Amino acid sequence: MPYRNPAPTVDIIIELIDRPQPSIVLIERLNPPYGWAIPGGFVDYGESVETAARREAAEETGLQVELVEQFQVYSDPDRDARQHTISIVFLATAKGEPQAGDDAKNLSAFELWNLPTNLCFDHDRILRDYWYYRQYGLRPRSLS
Repeated sequence: MPYRNPAPTVDIIIELIDRPQPSIVLIERLNPPYGWAIPGGFVDYGESVETAARREAAEETGLQVELVEQFQVYSDPDRDARQHTISIVFLATAKGEPQAGDDAKNLSAFELWNLPTNLCFDHDRILRDYWYYRQYGLRPRSLS
């Protein structure tokens, strides 16, 4: 039996800091699984996760982001039905008007209290954890 490893990925919660209301950028996926998602993707061989986060943000949103902090790691083997992935989630800031690119069908900025319901992967959990962190300053307690 061949040895298999989970694939490393990054997700970037991009806070637009030049808006009257705090908002984050989500993309509507062009490819399955369909729905809204946090911008992100696979880490390339030889690439740091920080470089991957900046690259994926630029490819999917057209924004040059500033990484603020590494938020959390999500590793549930069922988080992506296509394969086992481990996501390192970053918080980032950006200014400007995002543009859908790469594998994005659409893109929009959402206030945290008005997110779409058809989120892909485990992004509902990630955004719930992020909301809790922003409201109370506490990171998720569960590491499962």
